[in-house]
Amino acid sequence: METFNDLQGMAHALQWAAKGLFITAPNPRVGCVIVKDNRIIGEGHTQPAGQPHAEVQALNDAAHRGFDVRGATVYVTLEPCSHHGRTPPCADALIAAGVAKVVAAVADPNPLVAGQGFAALQAAGIEVACGLMEQEARELNIGFFSRMQRGKPWVRMKAAASVDGKTALHSGQSQWITSQAARDDGHAWRARACAILTGIGTVKEDDPLLNVRAVDTPRQPRRIVIDSHLQISPDARVLAGGGTWIVAAHSDPDKQARLREQGAEIIMLPNAHGKVDLPALMLELGRRHINELHIEAGFKLNGSLIRENCVDELLLYLAPHLIGDAQGLFDLPALDTLDAKRTLTFQEIKQIGPDLRILARFI
Repeated sequence: METFNDLQGMAHALQWAAKGLFITAPNPRVGCVIVKDNRIIGEGHTQPAGQPHAEVQALNDAAHRGFDVRGATVYVTLEPCSHHGRTPPCADALIAAGVAKVVAAVADPNPLVAGQGFAALQAAGIEVACGLMEQEARELNIGFFSRMQRGKPWVRMKAAASVDGKTALHSGQSQWITSQAARDDGHAWRARACAILTGIGTVKEDDPLLNVRAVDTPRQPRRIVIDSHLQISPDARVLAGGGTWIVAAHSDPDKQARLREQGAEIIMLPNAHGKVDLPALMLELGRRHINELHIEAGFKLNGSLIRENCVDELLLYLAPHLIGDAQGLFDLPALDTLDAKRTLTFQEIKQIGPDLRILARFI
């Protein structure tokens, strides 16, 4: 019989957690595996909000297969919850099931849990271990950790450019610099986000749907448009189906009424300069349970978001072309000294079709 060690158990639990990549928001993506006598007897991942969490899914799976979980070891990618939310506490379910040991990857950053799940398990005589594959578990839930610890989402800015950093001709033509493979890959990153944000310039120029089409997903991210002066047309495709949030700085009651008829919500967040207060918007999105924010905007809004320190990482697709004098990636001011440069660290560089995908984080 194969010996099942803790590393194998947690790696398998992380694979299950990844199955929830597109569906669990605003809850974290959690996987759970139950092992007894060197055999997996139950496994599962967190379902959409209001439905069972990973631990309950795994317990139900074991029961469905006819296994007794008493004395089993549970591998779970996040500390079992200890509070009553939309579902009962998972810690209580594990205690009632009679498991012997719980191995968690990382403690829950939610103040409503934050160690209380572990404490409840230990008080019931269950052995608890934490920290195995912690970094992998954090990465999978980077937005949830950001919202719980910083009060705002993890912000990922996506852009596609030629290898000389050009995103469009001066005429505005940009379709298509990168390949279909890169565009499809970009939709997978859209799908994992809670919301997709763009600016009024992109809406007026491209009239995008701003939804997920290239990958199968049961959940469409929220669409957000930054539009200081409410210039958006009620016929814009980004409003189709309702639910779009429009962030403005200047009120226009008649226009707002027409937009609300389209199912849009207007969020007024002016700053002292008559534009949208971008840092305040990030905090507002955190309050609205946005874990990961995906940005696809023009170079002007891109530059503003970076200047206001609202971006955590860049998702860049670089095509093997040279375009020459054209629009760049970001509208940023000239520097007087290199000491003022903004520094990033490369997280991943991968070839997608003929293009390069670069994930880089601001330091």
